[in-house]
Amino acid sequence: MAALGDAFVIYQGHHGDAGAHRADVVLPGAAYTEKDATYVNTEGRAQRGRRAVFPPGEARDDWTILRALSDVLGNKLSYDDIEQLRARMGEIAPDLQELDRARRAEWGAFGAPGEMDAAPFACPIEDYYRTDPISRASETMAQCSAAFSAAAAATGTGR
Repeated sequence: MAALGDAFVIYQGHHGDAGAHRADVVLPGAAYTEKDATYVNTEGRAQRGRRAVFPPGEARDDWTILRALSDVLGNKLSYDDIEQLRARMGEIAPDLQELDRARRAEWGAFGAPGEMDAAPFACPIEDYYRTDPISRASETMAQCSAAFSAAAAATGTGR
């Protein structure tokens, strides 16, 4: 957060992580269980989630927050409901319309010739079990992660 300096920060989200605490304006978004949404999993498959419960308080679906903001700023987005939004998403990224299908990636040239760095590979993730704002904000998850890390160190199965 210190890298932000005195920047004006707008946070749109659903859990009060460090970004929310630093923000000048908070736009309360709904959690994934509280909205209909389209997600892309780690295999590249578009999937849709359905609202399980309504969001609390003033929280709203993220797209509705951006749609309302666009109207206030005088640059109204062209959709008023989730189906219009999904149609627009399909125009921009057609793969989002093909649910549960992973498109074969087209390979092209990448990288550059050169010397290999001698540094060993290292995992950039310090705590795998707390990589998202929900688990980072959870005291219970912090205790579970600490217990698991201690057990892994004791048995030699940790890093």
